Amino acid sequence: MSKYITLLFLFVSALAIAQLRSPSDFLGYEIGTEFSRHADVVKYFDHVAANSDMVTYQTYGKTNERRSLTYAIVSSPKNMANIDEIRIDNLINTGIKAGSANPQIAIVWLSYNVHGNEASSTEAAMLTLYKLITENKAWLENTVVIIDPCVNPDGRDRYTNWYNQVRSKPYNPIQIAAEHHEPWPGGRANHYLFDLNRDWAWATQVESQQRLKIYNMWMPHIHVDFHEQGINEPYYFAPAAEPFHEIISDFQRNFQVEIGKNHAKYFDKAGWLFFTRERFDLLYPSYGDTYPTFMGAIGMTYEQAGHGRGGLGIDNDEGFELTLLDRVAHHTTTGLSTVEIASKNSVKLNNEFKKFFQNGDLKYKSYILKGHPDKIDALTKLLDKHEIKYGFSNGGNVNGYSYTENGYGRMNANGALIVSTNQPKGKMVKVLFEPDAKLSDPLTYDITAWSVPYAYGLDCIASTSLVPADGSSPVVREVNQVFQNAAGYLVSWNSMYDAAFLADLLQNDIRVRFSEKDLSFNGKKFNKGSLVITRSDNKDNPQFAVTLTKLANKHGRSLYTTMTSFSDNSTDFGSPDIKLVPKNRIAVLKGKGTSSLSYGAIWHFFETQLKYPVTSIDTDNYSMRVLKNFDVLVMPDGLYSDLVTDSSLKDLKAWIRSGGKVIAIGRAVNTFNKKEGFDFKEVKDDPSNGTDDKDDDPSSASVSDDEKLIPYDQRERADVKNNIRGSIYKITLDPSHPMAFGFGDTYYSLKLGSSSYQFMEKGYNVGYIKDDAISVSGFSGDDAKAKLSNSMIFGEARMGRGSIVYLVDDVLFRSFWENGKLLFVNSLFFVNSNAVRL
Repeated sequence: MSKYITLLFLFVSALAIAQLRSPSDFLGYEIGTEFSRHADVVKYFDHVAANSDMVTYQTYGKTNERRSLTYAIVSSPKNMANIDEIRIDNLINTGIKAGSANPQIAIVWLSYNVHGNEASSTEAAMLTLYKLITENKAWLENTVVIIDPCVNPDGRDRYTNWYNQVRSKPYNPIQIAAEHHEPWPGGRANHYLFDLNRDWAWATQVESQQRLKIYNMWMPHIHVDFHEQGINEPYYFAPAAEPFHEIISDFQRNFQVEIGKNHAKYFDKAGWLFFTRERFDLLYPSYGDTYPTFMGAIGMTYEQAGHGRGGLGIDNDEGFELTLLDRVAHHTTTGLSTVEIASKNSVKLNNEFKKFFQNGDLKYKSYILKGHPDKIDALTKLLDKHEIKYGFSNGGNVNGYSYTENGYGRMNANGALIVSTNQPKGKMVKVLFEPDAKLSDPLTYDITAWSVPYAYGLDCIASTSLVPADGSSPVVREVNQVFQNAAGYLVSWNSMYDAAFLADLLQNDIRVRFSEKDLSFNGKKFNKGSLVITRSDNKDNPQFAVTLTKLANKHGRSLYTTMTSFSDNSTDFGSPDIKLVPKNRIAVLKGKGTSSLSYGAIWHFFETQLKYPVTSIDTDNYSMRVLKNFDVLVMPDGLYSDLVTDSSLKDLKAWIRSGGKVIAIGRAVNTFNKKEGFDFKEVKDDPSNGTDDKDDDPSSASVSDDEKLIPYDQRERADVKNNIRGSIYKITLDPSHPMAFGFGDTYYSLKLGSSSYQFMEKGYNVGYIKDDAISVSGFSGDDAKAKLSNSMIFGEARMGRGSIVYLVDDVLFRSFWENGKLLFVNSLFFVNSNAVRL
């Protein structure tokens, strides 16, 4: 009988193989000769899963444009029959789950197409899947491979749809051809124009949030993020460049070398060029290579020449034609080579993975955080996304490194949030919370500071002792009762939770005021910026009290009810210092001249966080006729020289004088540099040195005679003295100005460049650096830092009835600097609130 069962099994297996089709057979074209639509990629993976007992294929979420986010699990039939046991044993090995296990199976995760216009990798994902289960089954006996064929389906389809519309037939490889020049914003980013390869740690986007749930279920030993770069760089693979973050283990470093040498064997045999150990470092924690690395994996980026310019084929500057066929072949080769080396080292990978999660040698054992409960709650939501454990203190004093003192300090820990490193993900805790990341080389690919306590506006002590966390959360959800006959209600103004509440009130036609003075009613004190909602302002709304209470409970806001508008401190509800919040009509510029990433952050902020309507206006359609329909114009980071002519600037001034408000962010402030009436001057003309998020290269700066004589091979390193690579600076705030309501007199700002601006002569210097600049985290060149002394960071200039708000530092950058967002909301609604458009 067993003989017949065996024959039957072989027959069924042969039948399945006969039904299984290659990507080219299934799609009807050779892989690499066309760009596949995302829907067709999903259909192919479905086909393979339906015809192979080595593959399952699942959906883990949806994008903003309702495309499927998917992943395949690939392994031997035996492993697939025990796949959940393999997954759980791996989590036991890390200590995330309790129990005992001795796993022997390597887990490899391959992520493709995080940047939509780096489109060769999704094509390679299909070919890699097919080759694994048809040509390389032996590797799967001790390896599980997880394939996410397209991390960014919205961006990919934006690119491929555009390319398929404009391409020539046959394709045109000449660089100037239209098919090699994407229109703004390009296909790189997701729906909200976020770079998903900067969002792993902050998880602001739905793609990241949904992916992290699956990632944490698996915790792979190796993670590869497939990318593309410029058309003249051949191929990059590990090992990575310095700086490496200090928590990266010797094994992680050395195993990257082993993987790189395996790739090199295949590339050398095929005669393909590559480079290693250059450009792509392992420091900033929010990349697709660093985040997995800090979670114990061998995290790597593979970069293929091509990018959005590549198309189906393009002539590079060296005279070689780079084809999509080439690009797919290279990515397929490194993907398969990665699985091969994992299979050969499955036991070692498991053993070393376990060691990574032993965190006894970390200097700081606990991070103790205090601040407004809303900000604590916002931080715990971030920790929950990463499944990082935390608790709350019952009390007692703690001492250690104080983030506010930038040195030794003490804190009463009663009710404080405690995040400790004595947990499996303790090294990621260190990375996210450490005051200042150790930097082995200042030449980095991205920002060098991101410390979570500063980003969330919280006081923090980093303690070398383990602090107990057996208390309960101090956050209490407010439940308000309806009071029909109250004179009014007061709500403190402290956080984005309050801002979202205000936006909802305005959307529901509740008239709201805010106070420019401190208030006191019946002994209850309220700081400047507090919301005042009166019955007299809303007497035409019979459902006012019910609606207000419902919205307050929805947002968890505490309504202080007062039966009288007569205050304790002479500022009554009718005071001129208690001003009506305008229901502003807001426009934001997009398109040519604007940074797509900055615009995307603003768009995302309005739609998903503030939830207040905003109208996006393409710069090609910008005119005074259009602008007259709005009260506020937001200018994202960008270069507007082509947009603001002498004539248009004259018209803009007239609009501002009539009560309009301009909010300029980042490089947009330079639009008004030395322009008459704008009270805005740069300290000296010098390019802003920031991250690769900038859409345009800065122009050359003037250099001294000594600098002109720096040798060719030393020029880049010598220039670091002029650079600020995303550093955190201590800023003085004027808390009496409406832009700073909800803050104290100190704010920690993430500076992306070294541009410096003079104090305003007649305007309001709301945020500034007085005397020497104080950098608390991250790298700053000495000359760049010195240039920041006595400079304005946030300011307001009045012009007629209107205002120009300058946000030199981008408070919405990547949407992760939570503490800066309230400055933007204040600018929208509180700054010069009397400026009613005429």
